[in-house]
Amino acid sequence: MLAIFLAAHAAELVGVSAVSGNAPLRYTLRNALLACQLAQVNVPVHAGAAKPLTRPAKHAAHIHGADGLGGPELPELRRQADAKPAVRALLDAAEARDDLNLVAVGPLTNVGLALALEPDLATRLKSISVMGGATTVGNVTATAEFNIWADPEAAAIVFSSGANVIMADLDLTHQFLIDRKRVGEVRALGGTVARFAADLLGFFVDAYEQTYAEAIGPLHDPCSVLAVTHPHLFESVSRHVAVEQYGELTRGMTVVDGRTGGMPKAPNTQVLTRIDDAGAFAALVEALGALP
Repeated sequence: MLAIFLAAHAAELVGVSAVSGNAPLRYTLRNALLACQLAQVNVPVHAGAAKPLTRPAKHAAHIHGADGLGGPELPELRRQADAKPAVRALLDAAEARDDLNLVAVGPLTNVGLALALEPDLATRLKSISVMGGATTVGNVTATAEFNIWADPEAAAIVFSSGANVIMADLDLTHQFLIDRKRVGEVRALGGTVARFAADLLGFFVDAYEQTYAEAIGPLHDPCSVLAVTHPHLFESVSRHVAVEQYGELTRGMTVVDGRTGGMPKAPNTQVLTRIDDAGAFAALVEALGALP
């Protein structure tokens, strides 16, 4: 929802799709609709894949609540999803314009399906900005980040597609942090969206304290929007990234080739390495303060 709020303010948002991820599709679709309703953004919201390409769906209720929106009191939903499926909507949007940046902040099932149907989508998109992966350690296993681990087959399609992939992995997103002081700054903005975001972030910080014994958590998804709207906030390197699909201990691992000698594979990903934490939070606060 924070990614949608940020995109609604800082970019021309042309559509939103939902996918099974931190919560089941019925909730992620509702949550996307609620985000657009709260921000008063009149863009179509499309239902996507209800499960990964080949695996059962897995969710993250311990961090985000069973419905993915732990914390706020939810308003009555007045918006409805567009009848067009997410994959078709994505393909149509990329046909209609040549400046489309796709920001993917959940498992990559919808994107993988679209690329499998029309491989030349990779060159029609200006970029695919992915929140996912880990260069060092994971957050759902020792080696894997949740979004990639949830559907490694789809992720492998995306990273090998030839698209301009930008990766905000855990090593990057853990540089952009929210704590109770920052939650208070968001709440002090006063608007409906800001108060909702503060309730959401407060729950998130509490969940991190209960799970990891530290009341501070990373703001993952806004990083992938900021990579498109505020690229000056980042440093990056070009690397080859592959996705492990089969390893007993390493399924979902993003294998980042950082070799300096020998014959490394050609880079296929812009790996974000540094983010200006203060600048990123200022951009988020600006967006939350400007929305209704």
